[in-house]
Amino acid sequence: MNPKYAAIVATLMIFIAGAACTSQEDKQVHNVNHTGHSYTNKLVNETSPYLLQHAHNPVDWYPWGEEAHEKAKREDKPIFLSIGYASCHWCHVMERESFENEDIAAVLNQHFISIKVDREQRPDVDQIYMAFTTALTGHGGWPMSVFLTPDLKPFFAGTYFPPDDRYGRPGFKKIITEIGRAYADEREAIFSSSVDIFDKVTAQIRTSAPPTMLTPELIKASVEALAQNVDRVRGGFGAAPKFPHGTELSMFLHYYRSSGDLTYLQDAEQALSAMARGGIYDHLGGGFARYSTDREWLVPHFEKMLYDNALLVPTYVEAYQITGNELYLDVVRGTLDFILNELTDSTGAFYSALDADSEGEEGKFYVWTKTEIDEILGNESETFSEYYNITGGGNFEDKNILHLTAESDRLKKEIGEQKFNELIAVSKKKLLAVRAERIRPMTDDKTLTSWNGLALTAFCKGYQVTGDQRYL
Repeated sequence: MNPKYAAIVATLMIFIAGAACTSQEDKQVHNVNHTGHSYTNKLVNETSPYLLQHAHNPVDWYPWGEEAHEKAKREDKPIFLSIGYASCHWCHVMERESFENEDIAAVLNQHFISIKVDREQRPDVDQIYMAFTTALTGHGGWPMSVFLTPDLKPFFAGTYFPPDDRYGRPGFKKIITEIGRAYADEREAIFSSSVDIFDKVTAQIRTSAPPTMLTPELIKASVEALAQNVDRVRGGFGAAPKFPHGTELSMFLHYYRSSGDLTYLQDAEQALSAMARGGIYDHLGGGFARYSTDREWLVPHFEKMLYDNALLVPTYVEAYQITGNELYLDVVRGTLDFILNELTDSTGAFYSALDADSEGEEGKFYVWTKTEIDEILGNESETFSEYYNITGGGNFEDKNILHLTAESDRLKKEIGEQKFNELIAVSKKKLLAVRAERIRPMTDDKTLTSWNGLALTAFCKGYQVTGDQRYL
């Protein structure tokens, strides 16, 4: 990092760490408009579900565009850029804690031009400022919080901030108060350093490698590099949090077919089986959550994205074609049925995502207490609970995420496959009927062409191995 820029960041952090949160005399005027909402901002005319979620915050939000950019230049104010997406849990948390807080909104409205961006609608904007955020903090994520000069050059960034000091993070109100002060007092230095860092980050984004032949040697080097990060205890890549990485696993399967090296088949199978058996897969309704918060694939971050599921289906199809393992075929059917049942518009287009939260709680729609299972299933509860590892203490706070273990396989053999499958099918049907009565997570009903293309590919692949006309 440029030493001059590092000094500015350090100065900002000192301001933020040492300053007390001051109360704001200038409160935003509270007016009830004709919609019945206390506040309405410029996001009210947008189409993105994420932006519409924030249309009635007390923050004077603008969408990304010339109106906001020109206003920042005209009033000579820095920009607060907040990037997220509709099914993002921590985006909801920051909204509740900060963007619905009138005192925090008053500071933003006085000292900043605030812009909201849906990262799925504007991946170009997200890519640029995520590169900066990662370069500055060493990590990225959403919600992404970036502070820009009026000419859109970033000078400070982070992800989620609590409203006040907690979790080892500075409070958001303190941050915006001190950044506003630093912008007024250190403006020239901030402008100079922002140009420098922006030029370096954007140059890195625009740099592309020279054209290279896709040789067997290059492919071999690539899979060997990927293999260095394989978790051969729990499956998949790296430690927590764990993402599915369907494309990389597909590459392992293809490399096994071309080279005969069983290592890559074993690595792919271990990951695919662990995900299919873990809590990241919805054992009742089908489909995968976006990622697992732990190494064991047990506790997901509960939002379900179209593109994750669309990318995983072809990988499970390929694994089934190679191995004949019926578990993979079940996952293909379950995932495609989930997309048809829960992410398909009446016109045939596919929605983008399901939220992680419902009724303000992450995962509430998907988890169960042992008491609930017993009441719904009656005599079938004992077998179902043992198979899916449901206990009185739970594995997600005091509730249970359904998942399978080696003990689950033993139970299936003891009862007999046909009788067991019938019992589980009846039990699932009962639980799904009860779950359908719960308050559902919000659906992000954006239709993205690229993600729809991935989904169409998944349905074609699914039809090839199942012959199910619905998928065709």
